[in-house]
Amino acid sequence: MFRPVTLPLWLFVLILVFAGVTFASHFLFPSVRWFFRYRMEKVVARLNARLDRPIQPFKLMARPDMIVRLVHDPRVAEAIAAEAAETGVPETVLHERARRYAKEIVPAFSATVYFGFAARAAKWLARLIYRVRIGQVDTDAIARIDKGATVVFVMNHRSNMDYVLVTYLAASRSALSYAVGEWARVWPLSWLIRASGAYFIRRRSNSTLYRRVLSRYVQMAIEEGVTQAIFPEGGLSLDGRVGAPKLGILGYIVAGYRPGGNDVVFVPVSLAYDRIIEDRVLTAAHAKGERRFRASIGSILLFVGRQLRRVLTGRFEKFGTASVSFGTPLSLSGFLTEPHEDVTADLAAEMMRRIARNVSVLPVPLFCAALGEDTDIPLAELTARAEALAERLRANDVLLDLSEGSVSKAMAHALGILGLRKIVRRERDRIVVPPKDRALIGFYAASVAQHFSAAAASPAVKAPVE
Repeated sequence: MFRPVTLPLWLFVLILVFAGVTFASHFLFPSVRWFFRYRMEKVVARLNARLDRPIQPFKLMARPDMIVRLVHDPRVAEAIAAEAAETGVPETVLHERARRYAKEIVPAFSATVYFGFAARAAKWLARLIYRVRIGQVDTDAIARIDKGATVVFVMNHRSNMDYVLVTYLAASRSALSYAVGEWARVWPLSWLIRASGAYFIRRRSNSTLYRRVLSRYVQMAIEEGVTQAIFPEGGLSLDGRVGAPKLGILGYIVAGYRPGGNDVVFVPVSLAYDRIIEDRVLTAAHAKGERRFRASIGSILLFVGRQLRRVLTGRFEKFGTASVSFGTPLSLSGFLTEPHEDVTADLAAEMMRRIARNVSVLPVPLFCAALGEDTDIPLAELTARAEALAERLRANDVLLDLSEGSVSKAMAHALGILGLRKIVRRERDRIVVPPKDRALIGFYAASVAQHFSAAAASPAVKAPVE
């Protein structure tokens, strides 16, 4: 029994490896997990003490557990059974497919990554590139939102900087959960986005099972009080206006709402920029009538490198102002007290009206709107047009976020931004627009022109906030 046994070296090493793994899995790993879990709970407790809306336990659930809960949800099981009956595909195969969808969708939120890195990086980047301004805020209505309600920020989509800007501004209030498209599913960006609490969606999926898995994840998050941020347009605006809404995620939220449960309150968020980083790509896509953005990796790296060089040499000029307005919230329970033919469509239309109405007018859009179709105009005449346009906007209760409130100073500021990019040229006392950049003038002017449309100018219906 105590006699030595001779073993090959490889077998001895293999035994040691198995023994080490067993020891770690039974004794070491649980202790390490407990240690990190304890530290995470302390971090979350400190964060929740200062946040207006604490981080919900659902958001902190371990990702594997959340995937299991989603895949075994009764409504997902119903979709699996229905598809199996219709197509003849075994339920086990469809169950595994649902699991794959869930793994694709479910985030892996980390409070440390979100507040320790993402929020700080968002603040640094937003303030580096723009002069960030808060436009209009319906402070009283927002303050009256029930603490037990789930808040959904509904935003127009102007730039991929929208994520950065709103994350920075909302970091003192809550941790936002975004829906992100396929463009971000590249490592390591995908890891960072998941750790920040965002969930990936396929915008063009025709799979009934996929839509059921996605809808149930959204509904679970809403039921558990997770603060959401959504872009109903489903993509960046190609023409500069607030676009028509797509009803997908809003429809999931409305379908999952149960009267008598916790309310859902939608807060309209209006974003405006003096310069949109992707503007040339967006206007080119609009001219071709397609949503295929053809910015090459090389051109992106060249642009980033050029800006970094300017930052390092002290010659970087901010891209103007980025303005964010928070409008009057809309309570879903209050909205449902009125009759509607299509609740989701009416809700989406009302939110887009509120968003469009609250888009601030900044110097560059005002300059472009005053310029209109002209390609050669005296600066004095352009300034006079801008003054008249500003008066019309003020009469419509539109916020003009201009340099020191002066139209003439705003014109000079806009001319500096556009002139640096050679979109316009100043030739003595005249402004000249090169033909190749005519589309960019119209792109920025559209955000001003929309204020004179019937949809944006009509007063918003105020549903009560309970």
